[in-house]
Amino acid sequence: MNLSRNKRPLYVQIKNILKDRILHGQYPLETNIPPEPRLEEEFGVSKITIRGAIKELVQEGYLETSSGRGTKVIRNTSTTKRSTWKSFTELLVEEGHAMQKKLLGTAFVRHEPGSELHRLFGGESVKVERLYLLDGAPYIHYTHYVPAKLEKADLSVLAEQSLYGFLEENDVVLTRFRDAFAVSAAPAGIAEQLNLAEGAPLLKRLRYAYDEAGAVVEYSEGYYNTALQHYVVNYDV
Repeated sequence: MNLSRNKRPLYVQIKNILKDRILHGQYPLETNIPPEPRLEEEFGVSKITIRGAIKELVQEGYLETSSGRGTKVIRNTSTTKRSTWKSFTELLVEEGHAMQKKLLGTAFVRHEPGSELHRLFGGESVKVERLYLLDGAPYIHYTHYVPAKLEKADLSVLAEQSLYGFLEENDVVLTRFRDAFAVSAAPAGIAEQLNLAEGAPLLKRLRYAYDEAGAVVEYSEGYYNTALQHYVVNYDV
């Protein structure tokens, strides 16, 4: 497991990865996370570092430790008790599903003048492609674009880490989002990743993430195989 050696402390990075696994259902509610020796081996760190990460998650209310019984997941949503809103992923996890991320690749890209990406980022940006698996089956293909200054950051951590957590760690502040939805034919490469025929109808989501100054700091195109699972939004009144 690759961890950045020049950013946040290692225990904080591990805490964020473990939290992401909890929120995506890889460590289900009321089950134990892997024992400390296995986590030490996976992340290549000391027992003290692993215990620091677990301690933080216990304090945040995600885990509960018990002598002789391991460390159990007791909460799998990121919302506070005062909030009734839950993300799409949290709703799926609450229903017993598991989401897994796969980093397909990263690249520094240049944009043609007059294109949408040139309007958003200027002449260049960093592209990140990821695939989400729902209970092991390819479900969502994301292509993210982020500021070019992140070219020198360790993008390999996005195989496990939250994209927005990664942006915050690299001093990219997000203040609001705007989503747009459409039905779109699956492009050839994306259809292949999702195990679908080229041109199959998919739900397409465009997301614009803004900073405090109103500039776009992340733009993404997501293709959802809604034949596998509908896109769900809950509303409370």
